[in-house]
Formats: sequence, C-alpha cells, structure tokens
Amino acid sequence: MHGPGPSDVPEEVIRAMSVTTLGHLDPEFIKIMDETQGMLRALYQTKNRMTIPISGTGTSGMETLVANLVEAEDRVIVVRNGFFGERIAEIVSRYGGEVVPIDLEWGTVVTPDEVREVFSRKRCQGLFLVHAETSTGTLQQNMAEIGEIVHENGALFLVDTVTSLGGTEVKIDEWRIDAAYSGSQKCLSVPPGLSPVTFNEKAMEKVRGRKVPSFYFDLGIIEQYWNEGHQRKYHHTAPINMIYGLHEGLRLVLKEGVDARFQRHRRNAAALQAGLEALDFRYVVRNRDERLPMLHAVYLPDGAEEGRLRGEIRSSYNIEIGGGLGKFSGKAWRIGLMGYSSTGDEVYRLLNAIGEIFEKYDIADDRAVGSQAARAVYKDAENSC
Repeated sequence: MHGPGPSDVPEEVIRAMSVTTLGHLDPEFIKIMDETQGMLRALYQTKNRMTIPISGTGTSGMETLVANLVEAEDRVIVVRNGFFGERIAEIVSRYGGEVVPIDLEWGTVVTPDEVREVFSRKRCQGLFLVHAETSTGTLQQNMAEIGEIVHENGALFLVDTVTSLGGTEVKIDEWRIDAAYSGSQKCLSVPPGLSPVTFNEKAMEKVRGRKVPSFYFDLGIIEQYWNEGHQRKYHHTAPINMIYGLHEGLRLVLKEGVDARFQRHRRNAAALQAGLEALDFRYVVRNRDERLPMLHAVYLPDGAEEGRLRGEIRSSYNIEIGGGLGKFSGKAWRIGLMGYSSTGDEVYRLLNAIGEIFEKYDIADDRAVGSQAARAVYKDAENSC
C-alpha cells in the first residue's frame, strides 16, 4: 500500500496480533502495557509519564487532546494549512473553544513570526498545529522556536504527529510540546486502531483540575488504568491484540534504531522525488525542505486523468496510491512511503508501474526515466558514504 495510510504491516506484527487474547488486567498483559509505554516514550523522545495508546484511530487522539485541554471559551490558535488543521478547528469549536485561526495556503508552513504576531494581539490558552500535514505533504519547521513562543505566552503547545511519528524526528521534550497524538497505521506500520498520545505534567494538571466533558477520552480516569507500578482501575476494555501489535511494531522501530530509520525514509524519499519529477510530476509543497519524507503530494502532468490512472495502477499492479484530499481532490496524488513500505525495491516498483502506465497513455515517452533518476540518487548516496 502506497497511499497516505494505512501502510503495509510486517509479518512480525501480524503474528504478534494473532497471539491468544489475555484479560485487560492480566499481569502478563500489564507487563506488555508497561513496555509499550516505555517504547513510546523513547520514540516520542519524552519522559512524560502519561504516554499511552488511546483506543481509537488518529482522530480519537485529536479529540482526546481537545476534550481534555480545551475548556469552553478558551482561545486556541489553530494553524489551518491543510485538511487536518481544519478538522482540529472543527473539534475545538464543537467543544466550545474559540478558534483563533492562522489561515495559510495549503502546502506552506507557519513561521515563528506569524505565531508571535497572533499572540501579541490576543491572549490565547493554546496553539494547535499539524507537524506532518497528510493532505499536502508538508513538514512544519521551527518547532523548537514555536514552542518557546507558545510558552512565553503561558499557553499550551498541542501537536498532531500522526504521520511524522516513526518516520522523522519528533522531540516532545526538546520542542516543549505539552501534548501530542499520533496513529498506529502510518510510520509505525501497525494496523489502524490506536492513537499514541503523550501529555506532560503541565497538561495533566489541567486535566485533573476540571471535569472533562467526554467520559471515554477523560485522561483523568484513563490514567488510573495505565497506572505504572500501582493498582489498575477499570475504565474500558483495552483492545488487547491491537496493543500486542503496537508493542511489536515499536520493538521493530527501536531495533532498527530511530536515526537509521529516519535516514532510510529520507534516502528513499529523495529517490522517489527524483523519479516523480523526471516523470513531470510537480510537488504541492514548493519548498523542498518542507516536504515530508514519508508522504509525497504531487500534481500529475498536464492531461493525465488522476482517477483513471490511479485505478489502473491499482488493478494492474496491485499498488494503492491515494487521491487528493479536500482542496486537492481530483487534482493530485498522495504517495506514501511509510515505515515498513519505505524501501528501495518499493521505490522502483512504484516508478516502474507509473512509467508503464504513462507510456501506455502517451503521457511519457520513456517508461524508464523515473526509475533511472531514482537509481542515480541511490548511486550518489553510495558514493558519498
């Protein structure tokens, strides 16, 4: 699968999920819970005690942050530079918060000066942004500087890391992020169904000091179940086998090594980018430094029929590519190169399939031009080692 998620799942994770289901308070399962928390902390680069997987998809993590940290009439700055920034704003509004938007062109990032300017005009309780915007392929820059600005203004720094966690650096403590969430199905290469979240003590103090309007997402109660070293209190039945899968997925990530994993994503992204540009694709994100290594949002060459070509690649080559989302629906492709799926073999498989389809419909003269461009990138990388 080479869409925007889910990504391919390795056999080790599938086998782990097929193990006999234990009770949600079984001592052996509690051991797995504790180990899962420890591995999530390592990947999030945080010491936050409240670092757990929420039972639900990435949007459940998004709502967990809002439900626990946004009170009625709180002013929350929301960076709206893509589909998921707009979804965050919608959920903040539904919980009674006042959205203070920073509206940007899709495919661009917010600057520290833009954040500083909004805080200078209004006292706000939080700033919410998407680190890796899946609808546009945009990677937010200057995270540490933005975190400093947020804290200078006494606000909470809230971040969506659904697509970035496991594929590029996420430094919760160093960037002074107060709360973040992710998803199991992207660069962690685990099936969809869990949303890892992390809350620092400042954020948890706010949670404990109020009545959270959602029962299911109330971390003040949930933390009593994920209560390392203490008696556990039931909140809801955990998705046991999904947590088995996340545990194994995280083990594989850390076994590879986070630096090696991030380098692998960058290397394969550079090769795919060269191949796509050789085939006359244009990137939604114009600034190369702001492009995601795990998700490539691209406009097709002139005259190419987005839906028909994507459908034929799926039916003829068994490759799933995502279509555009929101403003880019029908105009762009979103090609995932995430986690287990980010390999040189998959880069060539993608480019060869696209090249053959393009040659068939007279969109490209040479089916091999994309794979040749990718090969040159890999060769240069080898020579520079």
